[in-house]
Amino acid sequence: MKSLVAWLERFSPLQMALLLAAVAELLLAVRIGQPHKLMFDEIYYVPAGHDVFGMIKPANEEHPLLAKWLIGLSTAIFGDNSAGWRVLSSVAGTGTVLAVYAIALRLFGDVRTAATAALLALLNQMLFIQARIATLDVFAGAFLFDAIALLVWGYGRLGARPWLIGAGICIGLATGCKWSALPFALPLGLAVLIGWRGERLRAAIIFSVSAVIAYFATFAPALFYTTTPLKLDQLIDWQLHMYELQTRPLAHHTYQSSPWQWPLITRPIWYLYERVEGVQRGVLLVGNPAVMWGGLVALAACLWDGLKDRSRPLLLLAGLYLFAMGIWIAIPKKIGFYYYYYFPSLVLPLLLAAAFHHGYRTKERWLPAAFMVLSFGVFAYFYPILSAAPLWSDRAFEHWMWLSTWP
Repeated sequence: MKSLVAWLERFSPLQMALLLAAVAELLLAVRIGQPHKLMFDEIYYVPAGHDVFGMIKPANEEHPLLAKWLIGLSTAIFGDNSAGWRVLSSVAGTGTVLAVYAIALRLFGDVRTAATAALLALLNQMLFIQARIATLDVFAGAFLFDAIALLVWGYGRLGARPWLIGAGICIGLATGCKWSALPFALPLGLAVLIGWRGERLRAAIIFSVSAVIAYFATFAPALFYTTTPLKLDQLIDWQLHMYELQTRPLAHHTYQSSPWQWPLITRPIWYLYERVEGVQRGVLLVGNPAVMWGGLVALAACLWDGLKDRSRPLLLLAGLYLFAMGIWIAIPKKIGFYYYYYFPSLVLPLLLAAAFHHGYRTKERWLPAAFMVLSFGVFAYFYPILSAAPLWSDRAFEHWMWLSTWP
């Protein structure tokens, strides 16, 4: 084990990034075609992707177009089958892992800490599942964390306009995938306005204009629909139409949950649990308890140490998590679901890596390694119902039901 760690510590930041990318894509892509059928919200987004990418007609009108277009692109490139629908989701998942790595590397300047954050993101189970299903969240998350990474790397640099433009484009594209990314434009824009070196107002304008242009550019396919094409003078009305659809009353749902339940993992969601091709399979959206619950301890540690030591990186990450959770209290959604926790769950690996870096750089270095082993062990334990692996009976799910509130 020590020799492996010593070997990895010789990697340059770029070499580590390439290794992480290879590991992440391999893990996400293995048996990605299982199940060989539409599961959960793929029943909406795969047909919508076909219509949007093919510029045929409006589809799934409550959401913007980009993620659906990417699902259609994935299908066009890799085939109209279960693997083909999901390949670009896995690429977006790998991109998210690398964005987490880049954020931690810039904040702490340590490859080991950055790799820890990236691996914990890969093992947090939320990313693994969302990157293996053709839905919207993984694409929105990839662009969102790319935007954060670009701003973190551009902060304090001279000639930072490319970073600002890139970050603005990414937050615009994230919003063009799913509106759940839109609230993050506010803290990112304020960070530019308050903390950017040089002409702060000009920097904020560059960031904002880039985001707005990128967002509206994602509606380009709708201008060429064969049926009911969108006209440029209808763009604003279309935003109001989407808002109306997203805020309409919804009926009670078996899997609905409240924000306070998400960090505690009290109401996960079965994306699939049925016999497929004669074999019982299941996909349960459930966070890795080691990362989810350990991340809450890390949140408290980062808040305490951040205030005590006036550590901006620790407070930045703690604030990001609290904001990511807080917006769900303000968003006018009548009911919530556990997959809404996807963005906050991606901050928890950063908090864990930050806490380890701050508290265990010179002493008790075994703790981060032990936690990584624990997280991998829990991931391996849940793997059969994360990956739609064959199960031994229709009651096999009982093996993994830790809490009475789990379905």
